[in-house]
Amino acid sequence: MSDLWGGLSQAFYMLVSLDADLVEITLRSLQVTLTALVIASLIALPLGALLAVRRFRIRRLTIAVLNALMGLPPVVVGLIVYIMLSRSGPFGVFGLLFTPTAMIIAQVIIIVPLIASIAHQALRELWSDYHDLLISMNTTHAQRMKTLLWDGRRALLTAALAGFGRAIGEVGAIMVVGGNIDHHTRVLTTAIALETGKGDFALALALGFVLIAIAIAVNLVIHWLTQTEKEGRW
Repeated sequence: MSDLWGGLSQAFYMLVSLDADLVEITLRSLQVTLTALVIASLIALPLGALLAVRRFRIRRLTIAVLNALMGLPPVVVGLIVYIMLSRSGPFGVFGLLFTPTAMIIAQVIIIVPLIASIAHQALRELWSDYHDLLISMNTTHAQRMKTLLWDGRRALLTAALAGFGRAIGEVGAIMVVGGNIDHHTRVLTTAIALETGKGDFALALALGFVLIAIAIAVNLVIHWLTQTEKEGRW
């Protein structure tokens, strides 16, 4: 019990004093995750709008695949990315394995289906309201997608935040492709796993508090956006 209280007191001191290792790991985590989020959103949001607006032959199959990929184990994604980026893989020549870039690629693959599925659900409801108006105006598919993306921006921001929450807490894929290298690819989740294994509970707890704070902040923003969207409809 004394070790626990000692670890907690040290963890709070590290938070208050802005410990160098703590700040470095936190900033790297945010850099990797935010980069992955921007790339994933650029892919997923237009895809969600396309699925809401257009009717094509494999549309239902695409939606089903996206929904299925939401439950894909992250460690499997890490294994696939590892094989693709290893020296014997097709992209091994670029030397991306065990770099932040590899971690970003893994996170993008993990969160694209989540963001696209949430975006599709939100924009499908919006499309039902806008359908007759946009059709009567003889708009193109691109114009319809742009209209939905703009008017549904609050719901899409919620989808993006959900993707951020999923990515920032990821450990399996990140550990596989990043290698948890100190001062290079070590992020919040992998550092917590390492420090806990080493018995350094102070740093592990401090990192855990930061991760919890980020998760709570994201969920509060999502809740606020959801509430304001409902009030706006009324």
